[in-house]
Amino acid sequence: MRFYADLHLHSHYSRATSKNLNLEYLALWAQLKGIQVVGTGDFTHPSWMKELKEKLEPAEEGLFRLKDQYAKATERELPAACKGEVRFLLTVEISNIYKRLDKVRKVHNLVFAPHFAAAEKTQKELGDIGNISSDGRPILGLDSRDLLEIVLESDPMGFLIPAHIWTPWFSALGSKGGFDRMEDCFGDLTKHVFAVETGLSSDPLMNWRLSQLDPYVLVSFGDAHSPPKLAREATIFDTELSYPAIYRALSDRKDKGLIGTVEFFPEEGKYHYDGHRLCKTRLHPKETIKNNGLCPVCGKSVVVGVMARVEELADHPEGRKSPNWRPYQNLIPLPEIIAEAKGMGVNSGAVQMAFTEILNKLGNELFILQEASIQDIKRAAGSLVAEAIQRSREGKVNIEPGYDGEYGHITIFSSEERESSEDQMVLF
Repeated sequence: MRFYADLHLHSHYSRATSKNLNLEYLALWAQLKGIQVVGTGDFTHPSWMKELKEKLEPAEEGLFRLKDQYAKATERELPAACKGEVRFLLTVEISNIYKRLDKVRKVHNLVFAPHFAAAEKTQKELGDIGNISSDGRPILGLDSRDLLEIVLESDPMGFLIPAHIWTPWFSALGSKGGFDRMEDCFGDLTKHVFAVETGLSSDPLMNWRLSQLDPYVLVSFGDAHSPPKLAREATIFDTELSYPAIYRALSDRKDKGLIGTVEFFPEEGKYHYDGHRLCKTRLHPKETIKNNGLCPVCGKSVVVGVMARVEELADHPEGRKSPNWRPYQNLIPLPEIIAEAKGMGVNSGAVQMAFTEILNKLGNELFILQEASIQDIKRAAGSLVAEAIQRSREGKVNIEPGYDGEYGHITIFSSEERESSEDQMVLF
């Protein structure tokens, strides 16, 4: 069975997240987006764990479905063309802040549990170490290696994936709080890490430049802080729908169940280039070197982004493929494409109405972005949206790269192209 999974997200108990990050809306938006397996996020939080146990029921081995009485709460908002089965998998992101090798380290890690007993065992162990009630993504003074040990002891099929491994501030290889080698992060337990998350600011092509990452499969997830942000990135499986099958696809090199990923254009990620947000300064790594790492406006150190950090640690030229490579496709979220075609803000009412209308006519977002015929898209949404999706599929887009916490800005059309389109109002 071929399916998409997004296993890095949060609940409404995490800081800076939407109040609609509940199971009902996660199930709804998973269907709108085309995701079949969704992480629960935040299972260490006591109140969220209570909700999980109340609202979920067992489905396939290690997976859960939303009980009917809760699924009905949002069924009126679901277009018939998007209706599908959604499964939940128990996950949580942990923020590890600790000192190792004479430096303070700040690393985010994703933890996965095959059943509630394992999740509760991990929850108890972490609750004895620090405060797990104040934030769905708890901040703990716990070494990443020791967190991995707790996960492995919770159940033989519990596992850990280092999150967005290049993000400057909170990641295993980030320029600010990370390490130069995965072995330095996880020590003697490194062999039990079999996958890493690329993050929004890098794609597989960038990661394939490092021999040290060859042992790992690359996964991509959306890190959603609101339901509509699901599936910004996702991992594609072709296997039995179950936790053990997903585990095998990730951990066994001979298993071909993980078939690829869908990715942000990495330039759109918040940390692709170097820069200094307060001074609105975006720098290519070559410019950073020329300026001795300092902001040309204020003279303070810039935040070194993912592109430069990859270049620093890479031992292969651009274009090389890892022996463990999988195919991938860069995508622009459909609401952003509609907004670009319309020349309006992505959160405007007209763009949101148009997004819903396209889903009603054609199906879920990932299907539209990757598989729907351009002619069908043209009939449903007009030639401008169809042309934008075609260009996105071919990578023919212009991007001002993101830097220091600012997302990059994508443009697909010139103002002249948009104004000259005869059918730009078909959808709107």
